[in-house]
Amino acid sequence: MKNYFDLKGQVAIVTGCSGGLGVQMARALANQGCNIVPIARRMEKLEEVAAELRRDFGVEVLPLRCDVTSTENVDEVVRQALEHFGRIDILINNAGTGAVAPAEDITDAQFENEMQIDLFGTFKVARAVAKQAMIPARYGRIINIASMYGLVGNKIAPASPYHAAKGGVVNLTRALAAEWGKQGITVNCICPGYFWTPLTKDTLDSDWFREYAKGAIPMERYGREGELDAAAIFLSSPAASYVNGIAVPVDGGYTAI
Repeated sequence: MKNYFDLKGQVAIVTGCSGGLGVQMARALANQGCNIVPIARRMEKLEEVAAELRRDFGVEVLPLRCDVTSTENVDEVVRQALEHFGRIDILINNAGTGAVAPAEDITDAQFENEMQIDLFGTFKVARAVAKQAMIPARYGRIINIASMYGLVGNKIAPASPYHAAKGGVVNLTRALAAEWGKQGITVNCICPGYFWTPLTKDTLDSDWFREYAKGAIPMERYGREGELDAAAIFLSSPAASYVNGIAVPVDGGYTAI
């Protein structure tokens, strides 16, 4: 019997892996036997995540502090991961932020920060992993975490820098898929809908937003913990070898209406 989603012995870098969706996806891959390199800016949080992954799944974990806006930091972290494991098979580009304010009040600094983290940071990590590990190996799975807001606008929570950056991630995904496909690397993105994270909790827990969500989401609820796992595992697996350049909304149908 074939296990299509077995990742035993593989190595995945997961950015933004100090909490929220990053940790959930790291746990999903670890559950399939994948060794994990969790990276984020807060080392104390990474150590906690690493201890949990080792305890719960028995995989090897190498937590590394990384600021994805620093090219030197990114390149060095990828070098360390490759030196330790000898391979990097999977990258989940999850690090991100979110500025919420009316477009006319957004500052240059807010817009630039969003681009530096969500878009340029995504590119920097993908570039380093591809150049150092995946192109030489002629194999790789890159999953960029965009957002359903990278596919549409919204009327409830103005966030123009976030929309712009995540829209950029969606088309960056297509560009890298077109360029690196011949190298045996697939590049895809997941576009999550409303999920509870430390960044979204206050908004999602408010009564006015719950009412809005009932009308805006066909399933009339937010995403639950673990509901991104299947998409992350599928796109990370060797079995998804001919899936390249796609954006997968995991949004309860939000972008369908």
